[in-house]
Amino acid sequence: MFELLAKLFNTLGYLITISFVFTLFKSSKNILTKEKQSKKDIFFLSLFFSSLAIVGTYIGIDYRGSIANTRNIGVVVGGLLAGPEVSIIASFFAAIHRIFFYFNSFTAIPCGIGTFLGGFITCLFYKKSTYKNKPFLGLVCGAVIETFSMFLIILISKDKKLAWDVVKNLYFPMIVINGVGSFIILFIINEILEEKENEAGNQAKLALEIANKTLPYLKKGHSLNNVCKIILDSLDAQIVIITDKEKILAFSSKEKNLDIINEKLKSNSTKEVIKTGRVIVLDKKNEIKDLNYISKNINSCIIAPIFQDEEVNGTLKIYFKNDSHITARKKFLAIGLSQLISTQFELSKLETLKIMARDAELKALQTQINPHFLFNALNTIASFVRINPSKAREIIIDLSTYLRYNLEHTDKLVPLSKELEQVKAYINIEQARFNNKFDVIFDTPFNLEKIKIPSLIIQPLIENSIKHGILKQRERGIIKLTIKKINTSYLISIEDNGIGIDDNIIKNLDTEIEKNIGLKNVHNRLKLLFGKGLFIFNLPKGTLIEFEVKEEL
Repeated sequence: MFELLAKLFNTLGYLITISFVFTLFKSSKNILTKEKQSKKDIFFLSLFFSSLAIVGTYIGIDYRGSIANTRNIGVVVGGLLAGPEVSIIASFFAAIHRIFFYFNSFTAIPCGIGTFLGGFITCLFYKKSTYKNKPFLGLVCGAVIETFSMFLIILISKDKKLAWDVVKNLYFPMIVINGVGSFIILFIINEILEEKENEAGNQAKLALEIANKTLPYLKKGHSLNNVCKIILDSLDAQIVIITDKEKILAFSSKEKNLDIINEKLKSNSTKEVIKTGRVIVLDKKNEIKDLNYISKNINSCIIAPIFQDEEVNGTLKIYFKNDSHITARKKFLAIGLSQLISTQFELSKLETLKIMARDAELKALQTQINPHFLFNALNTIASFVRINPSKAREIIIDLSTYLRYNLEHTDKLVPLSKELEQVKAYINIEQARFNNKFDVIFDTPFNLEKIKIPSLIIQPLIENSIKHGILKQRERGIIKLTIKKINTSYLISIEDNGIGIDDNIIKNLDTEIEKNIGLKNVHNRLKLLFGKGLFIFNLPKGTLIEFEVKEEL
């Protein structure tokens, strides 16, 4: 028995090696870390784990017409990693192969049936699985399936004496090898996938740290050299440069006596990035001239575009001493940094945009885009960086959408569809911040492109519902945004189930702005454009806010 167990452990090494190599491929990692696999992904994973199970049969060890094997490892690992569909498909093909492979074996049919039903057993374990307990569940699941298979051998086999002998000698080695084998492979794959998630999390964390450090300098508008220095130190680069379309605006370098401020752009690659908006990676093998414009010690470089108003307005250039520094991680990080700098450049225009606002109410509304919201949003992102890096990246995109819209559309009439994009970005950030304490329902059946409204109208109303209605109660909040056609106008309403609004606020909407700035500004801007402002009603539970916009302006 122990000799057989030792031989089985030798065969297990093949499966461990195959699984390890499989998870080293980038495409495999991407599929396994997806929240939901496509049909193509399921086909690919089913093919692999079916093959792994079949290999387990081929490398099995014959014992009196039966096969001591590691077949069920492929079924268990595939099911717990990729879900019920992969588990059942893999178990089906592995079972068919077992029945027809060595068909004359008296254990062929019971073992085939056991493997197929093992796919369904794995589905039950999958429902209870979490990221951390998968290896342990694999150990238990592998042992359960083998126990069930041994029971079927005794139940179905005609030669009970032979069946009992096989079970007596194979039961212990088989439950150990399939249970322990499933545990080892799941543990290895989990470690490899966790390493990828950690790398993504560290990358997002580094980007956020750089953003937090550079934000104060970008707000001042005259400290871009400090921004370059922060990026230089964070990425262990040799030189970091920020340019506009024509010249170098700022730089930081580890090389002494380098003075390139206000030098005109000479690099054809930099001009190409400005022209096309594409990221370019250079190395000394084929771009010696462009690199030598800066220093002879440079061997590689990443050039990423910086956008303003959806147009390339400059570049971020990061130089390294050798080619090995240009990893995929640093390339994507450079792209992320250039996008963050683009957003922060636009944020730095906030004061100018306030001055350009057409009335005092709009100026007051603009101040609602304040550092507190940005600080809270960045804190929310930071909290997700380690536990859910993909969620952190989603919130960064939402924050960028929110800020970009606020800076671009402060005094314009915009399609309602654009306004709702900004509203949804704001909602996503607040839902992440408050752990989905509320839901927002959109009932908007019309062609939103044709409905034009003043920008920054709906978001302050949603914010009012969240802060002053929903968050002040214990129960889950619901906010409903509805659009109805009334003659030649559209009625837009925001209804919540919060604690209601103070009657004094409703009565004092038309008074001088002192409190409730956001609500009053929306009211006054609507009155200026359409002759009517907000209509606010306290419901038995919650608040209803309505306003009308005309179909044609």
